[in-house]
Amino acid sequence: MLVKNICKSSDTEKYVYELKDNKYIETVFIKRRDGGTVCVSTQVGCPVGCIFCESGRNGFVRNLTSSEIVQQIILLRRKVNRIVFMGMGEPLFNYDNLIKAIHILRDRYGINFPTDGITISTVGPVDQLKKLREEHLKIQLTISLHAATQSARNRIIPHMRIYAIEDVVKQALSYSERHNRKIVFAYLLLPGINDRPSDVRQLAKWFRGKKVMINVLQYNPTSNSRIKAPQKREIVAFKHQLEQAGLEVTMRVSHGREINAACGQLANTYNKFKKMIKSARRIDAEPITH
Repeated sequence: MLVKNICKSSDTEKYVYELKDNKYIETVFIKRRDGGTVCVSTQVGCPVGCIFCESGRNGFVRNLTSSEIVQQIILLRRKVNRIVFMGMGEPLFNYDNLIKAIHILRDRYGINFPTDGITISTVGPVDQLKKLREEHLKIQLTISLHAATQSARNRIIPHMRIYAIEDVVKQALSYSERHNRKIVFAYLLLPGINDRPSDVRQLAKWFRGKKVMINVLQYNPTSNSRIKAPQKREIVAFKHQLEQAGLEVTMRVSHGREINAACGQLANTYNKFKKMIKSARRIDAEPITH
């Protein structure tokens, strides 16, 4: 695994890694005062199909090995305070390699990384959430919920329609109770889709009085021109409504937008470019017939 390219902004660095099979992944390092947070990929491409995310727009290619997951952190050669599995891919769809990588990271004879500093961000495949609940890891968990109804979630995350949103919420809360952890539910605000008063009421019904924090996200520009990005005032107003309903709420600050390194912007651009070159070569090789 080699560093193919590094893009930098004031507080963010995006690393493009070339894998042994000539596929590419992207990893993000966000600089902090005494180190940094690394956003790690778990798959080449992504099978989930979130409408706001670039990672899966070229399709799913393959899972990363546990070694490829860990190497993303080692090859940074930077002081890392926090590891978030929030890069390209759905972590829990690469379950075995993900868990193996976490054990390697935690090993006292290896990197010896503290469990509290590791977060898995997932759309919440129910069977894998059940398995994760029984792991003796006590890592942090973020659920990319993005909706309060099944119909809205099906529209936002179309490839997850096989899982009932109520079951995703139930299993996430079960993880919270089992490991005594506060769960973060990520909620990308999309005006006209998931910002109705009834959505606020449903979120309050699920989460009021629970160890839960709602993280309201702003949309980072992607190639999907059909998405209407909310105004800052709309996000603030929605956050206030959730707080009035008795929920703990925060707003995520995006880093690296200018280098396409923010949430939802990591893409298979190198893989896509390579695919285009191969297609062009095939066309050039075809005989011209009349």
